[in-house]
Amino acid sequence: MTPPPPPPRRPGRAAPGAPRTGVLSPSPARSGLPLRLLLLLWAAAVSAQGHSRSGPRISAVWRGKDRVDFGQAEPHTVLFHEPGSSSVWVGGRNKVYLFNFPDSKNASVRTVSIGSTKETCQDKQDCGNYITLLERRSDGLLVCGTNARQPSCWNLVNDSVVPLGEMKGYAPFSPDENSLVLFEGDEVYSTIRKQEYNGKIPRFRRIQGESELYTSDTVMQNPQFIKATIVHQDQAYDDKIYYFFREDNPDKNPEAPLNVSRVAQLCRGDQGGESSLSVSKWNTFLKAMLVCSDATTNKNFNRLQDVFLLPDPSGHWRDTRVYGVFSNPWNYSAVCVYSLGDIDKVFRTSSLKGYHMGLPNPRPGKCLPNKQPIPTETFQVADSHPEVAQRVEPMGPLKTPLFHSKYHYQKVVVHRMRASHGHTFHVLYLTTDRGTIHKVVESGDPEHSFVFNIMEIQPFRRASAIQAISLDAERRKLYVNSQWEVSQVPLDLCEVYSGGCHGCLMSRDPYCGWDQDRCVSIFGSQRSVLQSVNPAEPHKECPNPKPDGAPLQKVSLARNSRYYLSCPMESRHATYLWRHEENVEQSCEPGHQSPNCVLFIENLTARQYGHYRCEAQEGSYLHEAQHWELTPEDRALAEQLMGDARVLAASLWLGVLPTFVLGFLVH
Repeated sequence: MTPPPPPPRRPGRAAPGAPRTGVLSPSPARSGLPLRLLLLLWAAAVSAQGHSRSGPRISAVWRGKDRVDFGQAEPHTVLFHEPGSSSVWVGGRNKVYLFNFPDSKNASVRTVSIGSTKETCQDKQDCGNYITLLERRSDGLLVCGTNARQPSCWNLVNDSVVPLGEMKGYAPFSPDENSLVLFEGDEVYSTIRKQEYNGKIPRFRRIQGESELYTSDTVMQNPQFIKATIVHQDQAYDDKIYYFFREDNPDKNPEAPLNVSRVAQLCRGDQGGESSLSVSKWNTFLKAMLVCSDATTNKNFNRLQDVFLLPDPSGHWRDTRVYGVFSNPWNYSAVCVYSLGDIDKVFRTSSLKGYHMGLPNPRPGKCLPNKQPIPTETFQVADSHPEVAQRVEPMGPLKTPLFHSKYHYQKVVVHRMRASHGHTFHVLYLTTDRGTIHKVVESGDPEHSFVFNIMEIQPFRRASAIQAISLDAERRKLYVNSQWEVSQVPLDLCEVYSGGCHGCLMSRDPYCGWDQDRCVSIFGSQRSVLQSVNPAEPHKECPNPKPDGAPLQKVSLARNSRYYLSCPMESRHATYLWRHEENVEQSCEPGHQSPNCVLFIENLTARQYGHYRCEAQEGSYLHEAQHWELTPEDRALAEQLMGDARVLAASLWLGVLPTFVLGFLVH
């Protein structure tokens, strides 16, 4: 946005049809502050609203269209979406919302009320029924909620609600509690405590399955659970449960980080131990540290925020990519990528941290076939030394983050897609603390490896933190919700790119290509579209050697007036230059805090009239974004008077012409 100018005392006269960029009066603003200081304060305000970027920068901004309001604030929600469906279920306070986003039709919402069944409640804050779990069952939708601190579940079939009563471990006592529930067939795993005032130490439990198990109270220190998944390995007895969490750092050195990030493993077929102390506990628990740091810049990211697992398209479980979003104490972020094969190898081969004797046989963490119990000695060693010595490092030869950024990212989903030229891309959608989504492209081709932040998505009408995000790869949609609304976001947002073929290809968006005269989705076009395989200079694939110039806009100004020209920075990867004739008057580098590159002319003299061009340059790509001509006010007045005289002469001639013709016909 451009800074609002104070009211002018001597307004300029713009050429007909030319938009006004900004005319400032010769005198200071009415506040009494010098204009230069006002502009500096404005620039600082804009800078404070944004973040400087050390990671990939943004190319374009998209504002959501398919959005539906809750009708009230919902500070605690849970979102459930089934791939291929146009519907989204959201659990709120005392109700479940069903949003429908049909193709080419308006979105709709209906609600089902599920209030608290508890008659009295001492704590008025949590007296409602906050829905915390939505899960598909064969005969309906399983709905679980806090139920005024007496967690209960219901079965929702169409609009019919069937009470299932109190089900411990399916919902927390308060919506603020950290909770994680994992379903796998008839098995259910949960991190939710069963008693409100007993067992306050968080545990990972199997609450439904062959036998109920829980983690020892000493193997985790105040854990905050992030994600859990079951991985089917080569042998069924070797299937693993991996869960990701962060916990208090046992290193109490003042310089040590407060949190450490972990991945833990459990054998799915764990039957418990042989002794009375181990019979009800997981006997195969081990944990490892997740490292996300950049040694070249000495930047460390210790606080795990979110995890997304991207399965290998060939079905090889070891090649599953694990995307982790981390932050540091300054709320800067990094994305690190791990492989399940590396995680599995660490647990299978590493020694135990702090244990200096020979490991027992079977070694701690090993899954045994035929439901064999874990020997007591193996359990005791693992229970007293649950952390492996080797750390899990990111993929790649350098073992560094995919990228790091001064944005504070919170959640991530990843879509693997194949562009029209056959190359594979991984597209990351990262939520920020400002309620926006960054679309970041990672090339899956080692020969053309790059990471590029191509777009900022603003999914909501009102800026608010994103509470949940779900990816539907089948429909190519994102579903996100805040406390106010739910939004559907297409993955292929090609209409946002301006600048013709050059602008379309310079976006590096693998979903988009140039088709005759439009930037279109590769999934919606019936023909083969033009896409570039060269991330450094994609514009060179366009049929035109250079982009069209900007249309000339004229404005007439009085001498000694103040004026500014504002050029929108559509690409955050380009350097923007304001040129007056051939001289560079203003430069705005990539990462410039303001969304506009502003050229301020404090005192307009005869030398400063003439042509001004705003040029965007990125590598060899040069695009003229704006072209203005500033002319003296008296010259513009003379041109206008001359034009009025021509109009008057033409009007007189048209008035005389009928009389002349009539006289000629009579004679």
